[in-house]
Amino acid sequence: MTDTELRVEDGVRAPSDPPTLRTNALRRWIKALGPGLITGASDDDPSGIATYSQAGAQFGYGFGWLMLFSFPLMAAIQEICARIGRVTGLGISGNIRKYYSRSLLRAIVVLLLVANIVNLGADLGAMGDALRLMVGGPAKLYVVLFAVGCAALEIYSRYDRYVRILKWATLSLLAYVATAFAVHVPWGSVLRHVVVPSMEWNRDSILMVVAVLGTTITPYCFFWQSSQEAEDEEADPLAHPLLVAPDEARAQIGRIRFDTYFGMGLSNLISLFIIVTTAATLRAQGITDIQTSAEAAQALRPIAGDLAFVLFASGIIGIGLLAVPVLAGSAAYALGEAFGWRTGLSRSPGEAKAFYGAIAVATIVGVAINLVAIDPIKALFWAAVLNGIVAVPLMVVIMLMAANPRVMGSFTLPLPLKVMGWACTLVMALAAGGLLLV
Repeated sequence: MTDTELRVEDGVRAPSDPPTLRTNALRRWIKALGPGLITGASDDDPSGIATYSQAGAQFGYGFGWLMLFSFPLMAAIQEICARIGRVTGLGISGNIRKYYSRSLLRAIVVLLLVANIVNLGADLGAMGDALRLMVGGPAKLYVVLFAVGCAALEIYSRYDRYVRILKWATLSLLAYVATAFAVHVPWGSVLRHVVVPSMEWNRDSILMVVAVLGTTITPYCFFWQSSQEAEDEEADPLAHPLLVAPDEARAQIGRIRFDTYFGMGLSNLISLFIIVTTAATLRAQGITDIQTSAEAAQALRPIAGDLAFVLFASGIIGIGLLAVPVLAGSAAYALGEAFGWRTGLSRSPGEAKAFYGAIAVATIVGVAINLVAIDPIKALFWAAVLNGIVAVPLMVVIMLMAANPRVMGSFTLPLPLKVMGWACTLVMALAAGGLLLV
């Protein structure tokens, strides 16, 4: 029997079996996906879908280049955040509390809470509207049911099971790939706009750039991925902060890079598909004013048919079920670390009452936004703009922190990552500053 023939010993295939090697490699890749994949997928939340839909309806394929341009910047800053969490065993808020002034910490946490809760409320509203459009019934009741379901899963699920649920929920993003192929798209024109930047330099265009960047490179993703890396380390008895166990660095940093670049690549690819779909359908029919993701789904129905409508609307609900817990959770991590609470989804509700209470309160306030006379549509767009502005000082702090040996020990950033991180910060600063010039 040759080395390549199948051997079975005690029911286990021999390592030389090629199909088994491929299966094991695939399992290792899937296992390596975690905080980066979940963070990237949550970045395409219903509020993000609304922003990308508005970009496609208003400017056609013109902003396709922005998804390609922002990918390496977004991936770099998220990798930096992940490194901070894995190296120190603390999230961003915890490290700011430990090494920087409390006034800076309070300012950042307050701005994050405002942006997160507005986003959370808008996402719940979009999910309720999408389900109403699909099956009828009261949207506000659906908002409450979605909120209760998301909060209950986040608070009462066992941590490893909950992470698996979040990872599987990322598959809902594929609805937007299917939607793009369910309508007629001139892919040659799309490719030209992706590769060759084009933009009209006026207030509307600059405002849209800030909104797109603000919903793509966004503070809650910084906090979530950093805190999840720290929590995954704490939940695994064989893992340690890299400051304590530097021998784990090579494997862990390689995993972080793969996880982050895969997750952010998927996120930006889906964002591009949303822009392409709405440009090929809504803008082509003269519909240029789209305020919500549910409104975009409804507008697709008479133009592209029921299949495109159902795919687009089901994607809103699916990714909302992932994004709402991430928004509430990142707010709770930031608040909990700022006040020194016991934090973490791996803890039971009894062990981290204040942390889980923050998740519940954030979700309740998000529901309230949909029940009172606050316009979530306008709040949604301006929350994206606010995120784009708030991200700049936060990114400066993150970059200084990641380059500080007091914080990172010997794991300060390598030069290429440092250059990309500062480039991302500069781009966001220029985009936010551009609003003052128009």
